[in-house]
Amino acid sequence: MNLIKLRFSMLGTVALIIAVSTLGLGTILTMTGTLNLYSLIAMVAVFNIAQWLLAPYLVNRLYGVRRLEPDENPELHSMVDELSARSGIRTPKLMISKLPIPNAFAYGSPLTGSHVAVTQGLLTSLDTEEVEAVIGHELGHIKHRDVQVMMFISFLPSLFYIIARSMLFSRYYGGRDRRNSGGLAAIGGVSMLIYFFLLIFNLGFSRLREYYADQHAASIVGDGARKLSEGLAKISTSTARVQAKSRGATAHSGFKALFISDPDRAARDAAELSSFYGGGDDELVRNILNRRLTTLDSLGELFSTHPNIVKRLRALNP
Repeated sequence: MNLIKLRFSMLGTVALIIAVSTLGLGTILTMTGTLNLYSLIAMVAVFNIAQWLLAPYLVNRLYGVRRLEPDENPELHSMVDELSARSGIRTPKLMISKLPIPNAFAYGSPLTGSHVAVTQGLLTSLDTEEVEAVIGHELGHIKHRDVQVMMFISFLPSLFYIIARSMLFSRYYGGRDRRNSGGLAAIGGVSMLIYFFLLIFNLGFSRLREYYADQHAASIVGDGARKLSEGLAKISTSTARVQAKSRGATAHSGFKALFISDPDRAARDAAELSSFYGGGDDELVRNILNRRLTTLDSLGELFSTHPNIVKRLRALNP
């Protein structure tokens, strides 16, 4: 999957999300015949912006993230500085999380600036060159402003979800006058249907952003495609082992879209890969690339924030 196809796919997905949202909102406004819906839109917008601004503080608390001082790991700081320069962005704050699972994530807001966090598990499970490729991926998210883009995109399905909930609550708790209950139920049903479709589109858009960040890593890191492929393969297999030993390592999965790899898929991926993992990292990658994708794999991917590991490695190794 080259960059030109990725860009067109992302633009097409955004256009589709906006089109469905506009059509849905117009339909609901017509059905309600009222402008009170605009106050609801404003409320949801304020909530989403507040969540975006304050999310870094919540992420730090949930995942035990702290600032990694330069004297603690000079090599890692030098790596981030160099890769940031190659990416053409300002060097983000380097953070470390106490999570034992191998992963990394980029996050931030205007209040806190940009951050790149690595977990303790990542530094112990991956080789230095693989860590370099993973950081290149996270810097790709920052360069492409994925946090801001996903905040805007996620506003739309959340809006229709709130509309659906408000219509259903109005129906059941609207007092004695139930004459409009059928109309409220219809609006709630339409809103929930639009929410479902937008959610599917948003998850697809999130997966495209992951491919885009992978390509960025491959472009700024020497032999980046190989390094990132091996890193992603090891993250998938290592995460499941850590989860088996440490229950609740990913208990706070509400922010799993931040991660380079979805921790919730790790156990399934590892179970599928373990049967033919018997050698080095290059052998693991080759075996993943040769794995046959099933219809069940494609259906499962529809509801995931991250691409299927086989598709992801094939995109890096065309």
